[in-house]
Amino acid sequence: MLLAISAFTTEAQWKYVPTPENLKSREWFQDARFGLFIHWGVYSVLGDGEWVMNNQQIPVKTYEKIPAFFNPAQFDPKEWVQLVKDAGMKYIAITSKHHDGFAMFDSKISDYTIVKRTPYAKDVLKMLADECKKQGIKLFFYHSQLDWHHPDYFPRGRTGGSWTGREEKGDMNTYLDYMDTQLSELLTNYGDVGGIWFDGMWDKKDADWRLEKTYKLIHQLQPAALVGSNHHLAPFEGEDFQMFEKDLPGNNTTGFSGDQKVGDLPKETCETINGSWGFNLKDANNKSRKELIQYLIKSAGYGANFLLNVGPMPNGKIQPEHVELLKQMGEWMKVYGETIYGTRGGPLSSRNWGVTTQKENKIYVHILNWQDEMLTIPKLGKKIVSAKIFADKTPVKFQENDFGLSLILPRSKMNDVDTVVELEVR
Repeated sequence: MLLAISAFTTEAQWKYVPTPENLKSREWFQDARFGLFIHWGVYSVLGDGEWVMNNQQIPVKTYEKIPAFFNPAQFDPKEWVQLVKDAGMKYIAITSKHHDGFAMFDSKISDYTIVKRTPYAKDVLKMLADECKKQGIKLFFYHSQLDWHHPDYFPRGRTGGSWTGREEKGDMNTYLDYMDTQLSELLTNYGDVGGIWFDGMWDKKDADWRLEKTYKLIHQLQPAALVGSNHHLAPFEGEDFQMFEKDLPGNNTTGFSGDQKVGDLPKETCETINGSWGFNLKDANNKSRKELIQYLIKSAGYGANFLLNVGPMPNGKIQPEHVELLKQMGEWMKVYGETIYGTRGGPLSSRNWGVTTQKENKIYVHILNWQDEMLTIPKLGKKIVSAKIFADKTPVKFQENDFGLSLILPRSKMNDVDTVVELEVR
């Protein structure tokens, strides 16, 4: 994705007042802490990521041949949702339409859909939505505002240039009407939706994206649904959570966040399980179990959810090595989930040694990088009632002095991934 930009809309500022249902959803969202991101579309056929149309500069007429090869006969929504539960995840965010403009659902306003253009001819999002409802997993829809395919997405943005072969004309308001109609379909025909995950506004920094109209439409159709946008800026009116792409809140190691300020809304950080969002045949750069679990822990320490992405193969299966990593994360969450679910960022900001999370009268000290048997941290401003190793409840010696709070831990209790000390305070 691209660098942060300054503004997207010329509309007068409006004041958004979330409904009680929306505020309840925000609370649930913060408690959930862990979700699965799924980038899946006809681009998976080419095995070169979701940006393949732009990166290889494939003209629209040529790209339109790809859906004929997309037949995910091994797609099993029950298997996917069960995997999510096994991984300890609470929700799914899946691409309903990516930048290539292809709808992965049965859109009535377009024939450029999985139902009408592929031999599979089934609505995978409907199948997944039904299974999510059955198994108690919330479903969010990623929806790209950028569209390399639609003739009215005009003027062109930073991507999708003359190589597309489209006429150099179009009406942006007509395109936005089209987008709003597809959003209405998603929010009307697929049951309760967890939220809409927008992406692509960075493509045209000066466009009037009609955010007020689109956001009001969403909140009217489903008051409990959450709206977020990957625009790399502080949240706009009408948004319910703030997202950070491939970075923890307040960090900018990738260059995507730029001047993005951390706001007060619920937060989420998204990252790939390997190096790609969409299926990439040659990408074997899988993150390790330790890296993934520690990223989840750090996210919670920053008060953010971790949305971990996989790119399913064109046959509808998730890569076996990714399935295994997700299950390993689930095994860890079975033991340590109490220190992640329902927590908020702890009283200490992130340190070189790790992070803290907190819930009610418990503070969890997550030691990710343990060098010595004594760890001294700043005073917490509360009385420490007890300290113990979370995993087996072994008491931990502690003392407070002018330098802070010192925890004395036996080296035999060191955990290579995360040594969690549970502090009871009052």
